[in-house]
This record gives sequence, C-alpha cells and structure tokens, in this order.
Amino acid sequence: MKKLGLVGGVGPPSTVEYYQRINEGYQKRLARPSKSGENPPMVIDSLNLAVAYELVEKKDWQNFAGLFINSIHALHQAGAEFAAISANTAHIVFDEIIAKSPIPLIGIVDETCAYAQAQGFAKVIVFGTGFTMASGMYEKKCREYNIRAIVPNEADRQIIHNIIFPNLEAGIVLEQEKITMLNIANKMLAEHQANALVLGCTELSLMIRDGDLDTILLDTAAIHIEAILNHIFS
Repeated sequence: MKKLGLVGGVGPPSTVEYYQRINEGYQKRLARPSKSGENPPMVIDSLNLAVAYELVEKKDWQNFAGLFINSIHALHQAGAEFAAISANTAHIVFDEIIAKSPIPLIGIVDETCAYAQAQGFAKVIVFGTGFTMASGMYEKKCREYNIRAIVPNEADRQIIHNIIFPNLEAGIVLEQEKITMLNIANKMLAEHQANALVLGCTELSLMIRDGDLDTILLDTAAIHIEAILNHIFS
C-alpha cells in the first residue's frame, strides 16, 4: 500500500471530487471493506488557484512549474511515496515538474492517452481551459499513442475558457452555458467524425455528463483516479 500525495486547489471543486472518488474507489477495492470506513493513505497540499492562474496568464512557466515542484517536495516530506496533480493545465509543464520530483508522478495526460489507445480510438476532440487547448500538449502526447487530438478553433476555445473561469472552477453550472458547451461539442464531433470527447479540465465533468452527447466521454479525472488507485494498491 503506497501513500499518495495529491496536489490540489487548482481548482477546489475538482480537489474535493478527487478526494471523494479516491476514497470511494479505495473502499470498493478492499477485500473486506471496513464498516466504519477505511481511508487510503493520502496527504493533500492545496495551492492558491489565483496565484497559479496569474502565472499561466503571464506565461511565467518557470514559476508556474515551481509551484508544483515545491508542493510535491512538501508532500514527500509529509510521507507521500508518489504524487498526482488534480488539474490538466498544470501538465503543460509536466516534463519540468517530473524532472525535479523526488517521487514518482502519475500524469493525467499520459493516463488519458493510454486509456484512449486501449479503447481503440483514433481521433478525439479535446476540451479544456484556454491554456490547455492552446498548449498543444494533448495533440503531442496523443500522437505518441497514434491518436489524433483536435481542439476547437480560437473563438470556441475562448467561449469554453470563459465558462470554466470563473463559474465551473467555483463549482457553478449554468444551464445556458451547458447548452453552449454541448453545441460546440456536437458541431465538432459531427465535423471531425471523432470517436470521443476528452474532458481535459477536471471540472468539466461537473457540467458534461454521460448521456448529454451521442459519443463516449473521456473523463480525465476519472481515468486519473483509477490510475492513482492502481498505484496505491501496487
């Protein structure tokens, strides 16, 4: 049983979701689940979303990476044997983070691409923050798995970003914003004949649910959490 260090706070709703789903998944995997509730070994460091957002806006990638590197070192000192970051956008600088991490990291982009390949997908649409969609990180990583990743055009990227910030990052889902998001997804799925939609922001699953679209949803948070649980039990 390995102790997880979770970098959270970016944003808070997804951190809560990770904590709850990791605990639920842990209970389900126990040979004899405790009646009183047995929790997995875990420590969490909650970062300041406002600070992280400002660094990304300024494209200050060195200090942005430093936020997560320092957090992982703190988690390691608290006993964590491996770590994960509960946000997609942080993975723009994942190579820099992993190079300076004292413990193994479970990356959300790698795990999502590996899962998509295992499902036999050849083409996926990727939604996320404007930073994530403009970074090219999903397109680059998917190519390593022989998958084509397609992001929205610049105008639609801005619309999606403005839905995520500030509302979704605060856990707020507005019906009209959901309709707008689904319309963009339906348009792109039809245009590109893609196999699935990647929810490349961990808050997107608060808005887009199974059954909302006539396609497969790749919930990056859910995929990441399964990989984290695998590592806890390894």
